[in-house]
Amino acid sequence: MIGSFFRKSKLKAAISHVNKARKREGAEADHHFDSAYKGFSEVIDKDLLFTETLYNWGFALLHQAKTKTGDEAVKLYQEAIEKFSFCRMINADSLGAAIDGGVVYMDLARLKGAAPKDSLYDNALALFQEANLIQSGSASYNLACIYALRNDQEACLSALEDSRDHGSLPSVDDILADSDLDNMKSHHWFIDFVESLKVQEKPEPTPEEKTAEPEVEASSQQPAAETKEPIAEPEKAAPVQEKPTTVETPTEEEYKK
Repeated sequence: MIGSFFRKSKLKAAISHVNKARKREGAEADHHFDSAYKGFSEVIDKDLLFTETLYNWGFALLHQAKTKTGDEAVKLYQEAIEKFSFCRMINADSLGAAIDGGVVYMDLARLKGAAPKDSLYDNALALFQEANLIQSGSASYNLACIYALRNDQEACLSALEDSRDHGSLPSVDDILADSDLDNMKSHHWFIDFVESLKVQEKPEPTPEEKTAEPEVEASSQQPAAETKEPIAEPEKAAPVQEKPTTVETPTEEEYKK
């Protein structure tokens, strides 16, 4: 109740600044407008229920857009961008809104057949970089994909390594199947990088497998055949969905494009 009262007071004060700004000119009007904006921001700042609602609304629009084509898909993507942008305006630390906002721009760029240097990819790049500031490495794989589309080998490798170091890389199979990386797949450094991942994905031997074979007691009989401990199957890695990251109500796996 008290919180609601103070927010209503702030809102009333902000509206008052707008009314004053409309009656003034120049720097004095700008001062009142700025005061109003500050007040509006304070009313909704860090409202977790509000930001969570906006994020999930945008998330739903993003995935509905993936099922549509043409102008219908474009409209849904643009609405998703609006929701994610509003969410981030209220809470600049919303990792999900930053990552999925970038995914929207990439999807929209593909839908429109935009060139890799198009501003839609610039917007996606900026959001993924902001996501990494919120949580290191969370959007590095997404960045690698944009760098690959732009044939920037050095930046692509650096982003892939950063994603690997922060544990946000998809599986080797998903990386090899990702068409965004097609420009890089014939380069030796990319092949070496993938091979190094394959080695890392091999399961470590269990403690039982590392132990020496049991001694066989001496006997006049022919020694029995050697027996080995059964090799335990490695745990299966969680399936990777869209380019990651991780974050609010939907699971982190859904961030991968």
